[in-house]
Amino acid sequence: MWNPFRKKEKALQPPSGRGGWMSLIHEPFAGAWQRNLEINQTTVLSFHAVFSCISLIASDISKMPLRLMRRDSNGIWKENNSGTPARIYRRPNAFQNRMQFFECWLNSKLCYGNTVVLKIRNTRGEITELRILDWNKVTPLVADDGSVFYQINPDNMTGVDASVTVPAREVIHDRFNCLFHPLIGLSPIYAAGLAAMQGHHIQENSAYFFRNGSKPSGVIEVPGTINDENARKLKANWDTGYTGENAGKTGILSNGAKYNPISMSADDAKVVEQLQMSEKIVCSTFHVPAYKAGVGDLPSYDNIEALEQQYYSQCLQTLIESIELLLDEAFEMEGDTGTEFDVSALLRMDSERRIKTLGEGVKNTILTPNEARRSENLPPVTGGDELYLQQQNYSLGALARRDASDDPFGKQSSARSQSESDDGKALSDAEQAAAKAMLRGMLIK
Repeated sequence: MWNPFRKKEKALQPPSGRGGWMSLIHEPFAGAWQRNLEINQTTVLSFHAVFSCISLIASDISKMPLRLMRRDSNGIWKENNSGTPARIYRRPNAFQNRMQFFECWLNSKLCYGNTVVLKIRNTRGEITELRILDWNKVTPLVADDGSVFYQINPDNMTGVDASVTVPAREVIHDRFNCLFHPLIGLSPIYAAGLAAMQGHHIQENSAYFFRNGSKPSGVIEVPGTINDENARKLKANWDTGYTGENAGKTGILSNGAKYNPISMSADDAKVVEQLQMSEKIVCSTFHVPAYKAGVGDLPSYDNIEALEQQYYSQCLQTLIESIELLLDEAFEMEGDTGTEFDVSALLRMDSERRIKTLGEGVKNTILTPNEARRSENLPPVTGGDELYLQQQNYSLGALARRDASDDPFGKQSSARSQSESDDGKALSDAEQAAAKAMLRGMLIK
C-alpha cells in the first residue's frame, strides 16, 4: 500500500537546537567542566528561589477557571458550558483534573521551555482527552518540505507503548524563548543556572558551618615532628570530643600542642549579600517580583490591585494567552467561539475597594444590581435586573415609558388639572353667594 509519508519519514531531521537548556545546562560556558562548574538540573530545581518561582506561576495560572466563551447577537462574550471543549476543560484526561493538568503544563514549560500535549481521539476523529508528554521523550522532526512531525518514545502515562511519529496537528506544542530554533524553547533556568548553583552552594556551606557547631575550622599546632598515624589519631580525637554535639566543651592538649582557629567573619564572606543577589537574579529571569517569591522586601504601599496587575502583565499574561491561543487552534475555534482564563481570581481587589467599585458601576448604569450581587455570589433580588440612573435611582425602563408618551413631562395634564381645580373653586364660590343671598332675603321677609 502506498504511504504518502514514506518519503518524508526518510528525510525527517531533528532541529539543530534540540534539547533546549538540557543540552547546554551541563556546560553553561566554554571551560566550565575544567573548572568543575557543572550545573546539575536537580540541584538547580532544588534552589528555593527557582522552586518558588515555578510553583508560584504554575499554581496561579492553574487556579484560574478555563472557560469556553461564545459571542451572542449583541456582541457580548458569555460562558458556554456545553460541547466537547468545555467538557475537556473541566476534566482534560482520566487521571488529572483541571488544576493538575495545567500545573503539569506550566511545570514542563518553565523547566524545559517546552510543553507537548498529545490529542487523544476516538474512532470518529473527535478529541476526547489531552495528555501532557514528557519532553525528554519527544523529538521534533522537520521534513524537506518544511512539514513538522513529532517522534514520541514509549510512555505508559500517555498510552504510547511504542515509538511513533505523528504530524504536528496531533499535538499541542507550547514553547517560549526560542533563541536558537523556532521549534525549541528555552527555560528561564538557562539564564538562572549559575545563580541557582551559587545560591545552592552558599546554603550548603552554611549548613555544614552550623552543623559543625558554628565553629570555624582550625589547626592544631604541635612542636617538633609528628608521624602520620599520631596526626590522624589526634585529629580524630579532637573532632570526636570537641566538634558537632560536643562543640563548646573544654579541650585538653598536651606536649605543647596548640589549637589555632581560622576565623572568617560573615561580613568578609558577604554570604547574605551573595545569597540575595542569587535570589534576585533567579526572580528576574522568571519575571516574578521578588516579594512574591518570598525573597524580597514587601512593597511600601498597600495597593494590592496595582501590585497584582503588574505581576499579571509582566509575568503571567504571555503564558496565559499562549495557552488560550493553542487551545483555540486545537479545537479549531474561530469567529464567535474562543477560550479564556478567568483572571478575576488573581486581580480581585480588597473588599472595601471592590464594594465601592461595584456601587459606582450600578450608579453609572454599567451594572445592574443583580449583576453586582452575582459577582459577590449573592442571590438576585426582585427588580434588580433593571439599570438605574445615578442619584435619581429611576429605572431606565420607567424613564423610557415616560419619554415615549406625547407629554413626557406632564405639562398638559398639569394644566388641565389646574383648570379643573380653578373651575371647581369658582363654582363653589357662586353657590356660596347664592346661599348667602337667599338667607338675606329670608331674613328681610
